[in-house]
Amino acid sequence: MNPFLFCKTFCARWISLSLLTLCVLLVSLGAFAQKPEQILHNPTSGDSVPKLLLLRIVRAEDERRWDNDLRDLFRARNANVRRRAALAAGRIGNEAAVAALVVLLQHDDETNVRAIAAFAIGEIESPLGAEALLAALKETREPLLRARSVEALGKIAVALPKEQEARSKELGDAILGVLNFEARRRSAPDRLTILLGLTAALRAKPANAAPVISEFLTYSDPRIRADAANALARLKLKDGNEQLRKLLVSDPDPIVRANAARGLGATEDKASSDSLIDRASRDKDSRVRVSAIRALASLKEARAAQQWLSNAGLTTSTSGQRHPGLDGIDRTDWSGNETLEVATAMGRILQGSDHKAGFDWLRKAREKFASTAPEIEVGLARVSPGQYLDEIGAGAAGRKTVQTTMLVNWRASSALAQGLGEVAAIPDSSKDKKRLAVRAEELLRSMLDYRNSGLTINTLVAVHSEYAIPDVLRAFAAFKPNDLAKVMRNHLKDSDVVIRGTAADLLGELPPDETNARALIDALPVALADKQLNDAALSILDALAKQKTAKANEAIKTALDSNDHLIRRRAVALLKANGVGDFSSRFGTVQTRNTEKDYERAIGRIGKQVRAVVTTTKGSFTIEFLPEDAPLTVDNFIQLAKRNYFNGFTVHRVVPNFVIQDGDPRGDGNGGPGYQIRCEINEVPYERGAVGMALSGKDTGGSQWFVTHSPQPHLDGGYTVFGNVISGMDVVDNIARGDVIRSVAITERTIPANRKQ
Repeated sequence: MNPFLFCKTFCARWISLSLLTLCVLLVSLGAFAQKPEQILHNPTSGDSVPKLLLLRIVRAEDERRWDNDLRDLFRARNANVRRRAALAAGRIGNEAAVAALVVLLQHDDETNVRAIAAFAIGEIESPLGAEALLAALKETREPLLRARSVEALGKIAVALPKEQEARSKELGDAILGVLNFEARRRSAPDRLTILLGLTAALRAKPANAAPVISEFLTYSDPRIRADAANALARLKLKDGNEQLRKLLVSDPDPIVRANAARGLGATEDKASSDSLIDRASRDKDSRVRVSAIRALASLKEARAAQQWLSNAGLTTSTSGQRHPGLDGIDRTDWSGNETLEVATAMGRILQGSDHKAGFDWLRKAREKFASTAPEIEVGLARVSPGQYLDEIGAGAAGRKTVQTTMLVNWRASSALAQGLGEVAAIPDSSKDKKRLAVRAEELLRSMLDYRNSGLTINTLVAVHSEYAIPDVLRAFAAFKPNDLAKVMRNHLKDSDVVIRGTAADLLGELPPDETNARALIDALPVALADKQLNDAALSILDALAKQKTAKANEAIKTALDSNDHLIRRRAVALLKANGVGDFSSRFGTVQTRNTEKDYERAIGRIGKQVRAVVTTTKGSFTIEFLPEDAPLTVDNFIQLAKRNYFNGFTVHRVVPNFVIQDGDPRGDGNGGPGYQIRCEINEVPYERGAVGMALSGKDTGGSQWFVTHSPQPHLDGGYTVFGNVISGMDVVDNIARGDVIRSVAITERTIPANRKQ
């Protein structure tokens, strides 16, 4: 070889190798800062998440633990592992995870991984991820990524504090920009982007949203029309009312008609009165009738009340009976649920009128519901407060009536208290306001003092009179008596957790006071020692934070040592808000109830057919669970059901065209199994028949669950969906408050390989 050529070749190779070495060195030193920390290529996205890794992820979620162990999975070759780890980061909710999620959002090779990163950033609700989401909307036309990015921006916008109004406006404008873009390309719009964009708009409440949202009322897709009407209703925007009137009477989809009625009611559209009256009686779908009845209540349409009084009868059972309806033909009229909706509407329409026929109608309705419906008691008090109080009785007779009720039936007592509390809302201009208020307040005092009544009532079952006291306390507080603080301080010493929590809430609504603060400080250690429910502790912490004193803040600090992570988290948030300091390091990990065996059992159901047949006094319906989307929530429900936990429980909450709710051992909406489970927020939407976990805040689930009557997009990404009703929705629709669950039977079976998709 020519020495010159050898030297030239050697030198060239040496220079090339040197340059390559230099580049590698620069990369390792982070010189190319604009690049991601690792670019992923050719991921094996078809592989399922290995069991060992899934166990690792589920445990991290359950312990609310964001650390390098989970962060390292963001670099896994398997795209499904990266995706599942990103979802876990969003569920954990630690803001420290945002930076790593942004890397996935911006640089991952797989669209579904980038989309779940956007979803997770939205779950954390951190403004630190907003810029990356805005950039994603500008730089990509990938439908799934755009849909999840706009969804996340809506969650972040609604969580921003008031002082970040400019940022909130920017996010709102971006959401409207996405909707505008989709509206302009009607020949090929992306359905998911539109639906999530509409929900993002109702969360962010951007200015000038009405014209944009209204455009979707004319889309061929009924779900888009329904969600557009839903957004306009929740934002109380009038711009689409002309189109809503058309949809109310002519749309073939009942959800569209129902949401159109809601929108017209929310904006008090008088021009729609005739159509609403017609739909309230003639529509074949109960969800439309219910929404029309509520709209007429908002409009205070007297003609509707007159028609109800002159033409409609009452059913004798909550399942409904056939009799002449408002249209004069024989048909199934109101179910028990619709009767309560009419009662509420009657109270609003005839408020303060002393309308004899209306009062008599409500009195008959009370008999049908055994005096346990607060809607009817409130309606009676609104129509004729004087007559309402006269029927209860004055002086000793009245005291005996309400105290006997307390000792016999707590549900009737709760309803009665809410009716008496309505007397406080009588306009001050009313000449009888003071006299009636004094009478109602006296009766509520008697209810609070029921233990000292001297009455002896023999019953075969436990009455649980204490369950009514929270409603009595709230009604009593509505009158703002001079001794309100003293009464609440006394109830801070009650043995019932919910009573103590209610008393603390009401003390927190009063101006800061040293005596109240001292009582709250003294009550906190007792509440922190509660074993079954943490309601009192959380309420006392909130009330102490409002005292704004050094002593109160020092008391809050003691909650940082609680074994309950929800209490620790609340204490950290309150101390930070009060400017005391950042104690985030005290969050720690959650001392979970679950063991390795529990995790294995939960994820072992993935790929199996897991169902529950729920038998009620109205019939049975079947739930198919989603163990892949919410393994621990599904496992919790199944373990409770297998020990017959739900058997005999009363359906304590029914909101027609929204949900039925059950799973509370107390029956007042405040009970649970004595522990909390974490949320497993997922991408499953709240369609009709979705089964979700009821909450009083993040990670506060336990045993209360609900089923939706119709799509509820505002619940998406906020409450865990862990199943769907696959048969028996007619039974769900017919369930009324007070119905009972007789049994819940679980079946689990492996799906044959040839049937798996």
